[in-house]
Amino acid sequence: MFGFALNHMTLAKASYAELLKISEALECVGIEVRNDLNRPLFDGLSAKAAGQAARDANLSILALAEVCAFDDFSPEKLAAAQSLMRLAVDCGAQAISLIPRNDAHSASDIERQDNLIGVLRQLQPLLEDHGLIALIEPLGFSSCSLRSKQDAVAAIGALDAAHCFKLVHDTFHHHVSGGGPVFAEHTGIVHVSGVVDAMAASQMLDADRILVDEHDQLGNIAQLRQLLEDGYQGPVSFEAFAPAVHDLPDHLQALRASCQFITSRLHQLAA
Repeated sequence: MFGFALNHMTLAKASYAELLKISEALECVGIEVRNDLNRPLFDGLSAKAAGQAARDANLSILALAEVCAFDDFSPEKLAAAQSLMRLAVDCGAQAISLIPRNDAHSASDIERQDNLIGVLRQLQPLLEDHGLIALIEPLGFSSCSLRSKQDAVAAIGALDAAHCFKLVHDTFHHHVSGGGPVFAEHTGIVHVSGVVDAMAASQMLDADRILVDEHDQLGNIAQLRQLLEDGYQGPVSFEAFAPAVHDLPDHLQALRASCQFITSRLHQLAA
């Protein structure tokens, strides 16, 4: 079906070593490591040592996140992207993550799309030189410069660059943006999280994102089923931002329960 993975945000207070330990115990296929957790990347380990530690735990480093506001491009942003690519190569990561600006910047749809194509055009040769994929994650928030996966697919197609750029299908952001096509063939990784409080999509925040269970309001199971039916075979990574998840006394037990819920519901629907 697919393999589970673990984004370090779900264990935001855990060390890199603990991330590896829990991911290995869950039999995950890989991890996503982040540079926005108010701690040194890999807790100060060298990238090469961190990559070896992951391989020793039978895990792949699926992505290093992130280049934030990547489409607000500048020489400084280019340098940040190059630095992250070098670290990705050193640790053996498969990809880097690109997160669009989320500051309600005012621009027309044409301006945003032209800008996106221009930025990807500059990043493409760098990704090719490093042998990496960039994972683009549209955010559903109304303040985001890139809400639509369709816009990202169009920009990738304009550059004939599907070998360099893939999408993140985030079930939270897909719901908040209003849904639409899942673009399984363009998807490099899926992020799952759940929201259990009944509220309008426009009111949902990252802090509401917990692990997926039977009370989920985002339609995670329906989204995953559609992705699978459309041919997606990549990893499904837990990315929960809620402080309540970060403070769980037993992450392994909670994550295992969520894995079992997701797989059992998908198997029921496939039967």
